[in-house]
Amino acid sequence: MTTFDGQLFALSYSCDLGERMAEHLGVALAAVEEREFEGGEHKTRPLVNVRGRDVYVVASLAGDSDHTANDKLCRLLFFIGALKEASADSVTAVVPYLCYGRKDRQTKARDPVTTRYIAQLFEAVGTDRLVAIDVHNLAAFQNAMRIPTDHLEATQLFVEHVGDTMGDAALVVVSPDIGGVKRAERFRSRLATELGADIELAFTGKHRSRGVVSGPDRVLGDVEGKVALVIDDLISSGGTMARVADMLVRQGSTQVHLLATHGALMPGAAALFSDPSVDGVVLTDSIVPGRLPADVVGDRLTVLEVGPLLAQAISAIHENGSLTELLQLDR
Repeated sequence: MTTFDGQLFALSYSCDLGERMAEHLGVALAAVEEREFEGGEHKTRPLVNVRGRDVYVVASLAGDSDHTANDKLCRLLFFIGALKEASADSVTAVVPYLCYGRKDRQTKARDPVTTRYIAQLFEAVGTDRLVAIDVHNLAAFQNAMRIPTDHLEATQLFVEHVGDTMGDAALVVVSPDIGGVKRAERFRSRLATELGADIELAFTGKHRSRGVVSGPDRVLGDVEGKVALVIDDLISSGGTMARVADMLVRQGSTQVHLLATHGALMPGAAALFSDPSVDGVVLTDSIVPGRLPADVVGDRLTVLEVGPLLAQAISAIHENGSLTELLQLDR
């Protein structure tokens, strides 16, 4: 195995994830100074020499009780700028959760296209490459960015988890909306191959206007007598997932498990963990777990680690190796 000789930094709000990645890479996290000033201003700088080095910065951009998404984004951008100012040869932003990914097109008059603005901000400070996991709209993400990007998926993590825990059950994969059908199909295809089983796909639809979600009251597909695996990129308030779980139970599913890469878990999502229609929730740690109290989530929550996936990705990038398998691309 080739020794990783790049420099890996993690900002404070993603330090735990950075430590796990560093362990997989066999290195120590590079030292960072993060200082707070009056009025909410701040400064972040590397405490090691980065001149001529390939640098990787881990920062997941989901807002929490300590820092808003805006604050985290600003800190990351300023740090990337500082690294370029200090003559780093290249800077790769490793952003497990990329904020503002849901606002990728104009749906009302004079709407912003925030995904494009985020791309321009990363470009403006000199970011050389960006790595993300399961962005909301892959086409919009790739079209917005004019720097190289690597889009990773948590699909294989979910495949392995389901294979280990539910592999003998009759399964059906469900997309909670039409926009997620391709994601659900990739998961269904990989799961079917892994288990050597015939697994069907089902989906429903929803309409969002001014923050209010509405949609049909039926799932399209054969779910009766099967364990339903509802997969999405994000669980925020949990309203969509709760609605789909209820429909699945009413249409005869024996169990319902909710799978999502990013667990934003706003306060309203607490209801998912007491919902009789929901048997389990599976998330990754792309967003720091623990947003809801342990006594709320109970034993219904499973968290899968993305550290090894990210570590493999940046190792391959650093060595100019192939990411075909990690990116889950067809050869």
